[in-house]
Amino acid sequence: MFAIDQIILLAAILILVGIGSSKISARLGLPVLVLFLLVGILAGERGVGGISFDSPSAAHALGTLALALILFDGGLQTPFASIRSVWKPAASLATIGVLVTALITGAAAAYILELPLLEGMLLGAIVGSTDAAAVFSLLRNAGIHINLRLKSTLEIESASNDPMAIFLTVGLLEILVNDLEPGTGLLQMFLLQMGVGAAVGLSVGWVSVQAINRIKLVASGLYPVMVAACGLLAFGLAANLQGSGFLAIFIAGVVVGNSRFVFQRSTFLFHDGLAWFSQITMFVMLGLLVDPASLLDVWLEGLLISLVLVLVARPLAVMPLLKLAGFNMREVTLISWVGLRGSVPIILAIFPLMYGLPGAELLFNVVFFVVLISATVQGSTLPLVARKLGLTEPSPIIPAATLEITAIGDVDADIIKYTLGENSRVAGRRLSQIALPDGTVVAMITRHNDVIPPRGSTTLLADDHLFIVLRPDIRPFVDCVFSQTADALGDELPRTELRLKGTTHVEDVRRSYGIHLPAPDHQTLDALVRAALADDAAVGACVELEGVTLCIRAMVGSRIATVGLLRQSKGSKPTERRQPAPG
Repeated sequence: MFAIDQIILLAAILILVGIGSSKISARLGLPVLVLFLLVGILAGERGVGGISFDSPSAAHALGTLALALILFDGGLQTPFASIRSVWKPAASLATIGVLVTALITGAAAAYILELPLLEGMLLGAIVGSTDAAAVFSLLRNAGIHINLRLKSTLEIESASNDPMAIFLTVGLLEILVNDLEPGTGLLQMFLLQMGVGAAVGLSVGWVSVQAINRIKLVASGLYPVMVAACGLLAFGLAANLQGSGFLAIFIAGVVVGNSRFVFQRSTFLFHDGLAWFSQITMFVMLGLLVDPASLLDVWLEGLLISLVLVLVARPLAVMPLLKLAGFNMREVTLISWVGLRGSVPIILAIFPLMYGLPGAELLFNVVFFVVLISATVQGSTLPLVARKLGLTEPSPIIPAATLEITAIGDVDADIIKYTLGENSRVAGRRLSQIALPDGTVVAMITRHNDVIPPRGSTTLLADDHLFIVLRPDIRPFVDCVFSQTADALGDELPRTELRLKGTTHVEDVRRSYGIHLPAPDHQTLDALVRAALADDAAVGACVELEGVTLCIRAMVGSRIATVGLLRQSKGSKPTERRQPAPG
């Protein structure tokens, strides 16, 4: 029996070895989860470490906590835009896809292992969910990138299919052990789990954001801890109300992550590190729990079930759903191959042990073997498959520096990084020639490994990284300025007022936004509006010229400091001049 100081020392060594093993992930072509599991196996009682760990209850408790934190971090990093763009195919894969995968794999497992059909279905449900986090970790390490639609589909599916797999596993265990009614009882359980989980996640997420922005804590380091506690609150409330805690904590993470709150950047970094710590701890612990010799006893059965899962069940579950969503065969093939099994199946494989199901050890060993085969074979060949299918894209340019804003209170400002492409409309132009909205500040420019002072005379080049401070409401205009095209974007501009400095030249407005004004290129907005209004120049005065309304919004003495531009809707009749109106 180890003393507490020895346990701390062993835990630190195992975590450091796990972190170190991630450095060789790309060289070996293996996902990091496989290496973490191998570290645990080697450190176990049958390995070189000789550490004895045989507590399914402790593994279940720690694994559940780790999985909850991993899902919460996934929710924090999932933008609403990604969910809106792929929610239909991702939702179908996370529900119907998991169910079909579990049915096909379960039927095969029952035949191969000579088990009753329901126990075979239990094994199918346990291995029904995917783990895309390990896949994209491998892709980033190997320098492979796929398009945003595929990436978003895989990430949303992997983050949202865990509750379905957990529901199927628990439901089948209740039927096998506690005689739950398979029909109405299972349906009621499903509706309760998903309904309560979603409701609690949405409610706790919204309340958390309000509380975080209103409570003034004594130390900034407490804000990330408070966010983590809010996520665990969502999990605990939903679980105690018979709902899905995993669904609740993921939805709460999505709500919090897509809201504005204080110390947001540092909170995201904290939870990213916490998720990595959870993954390392969980996989190493699961590696300690398994007996390597018992895996050899089921290698043939595990291999056959893995082949059915990878080559039959996953493709049959994915293909019809994605074809209906408009994916082509190359994309369907890649998504089918990215059915990588990871942490959730191994955690779920502990559930039969906790329920006291006869033959639970066999299920655990088979599931562990299936995860190892899936992660090793699919994970190591994924870059090759993506290239062969022609679905890889050039890697994004990594900035040479990062910038972080830390604020106390609800500051209505963001820092956005823009990377200039070869065809960017501002590439090759001086910073002073860019018609940025009034109040926008270029905070920093990085070029290769150098930091360039943002002066008006600074010429912007392709591959430059610009860090811009702006208000969220004017971001669409700034996005247009730094868009990766030299074509006019006038029709794509928002129909809201754009405020520019009076010293902005007509040519700069045209080049930045595609807005054409009836004046010489060298003329400033100050001179243009003053000439149109003659002696009527005052704050609030407006003039309409060829479908564009220009209004004076601020003056310094007799000089026009800020001009508001508003494009008229099509069909409206422009006028030459309008008298001053109250500003």
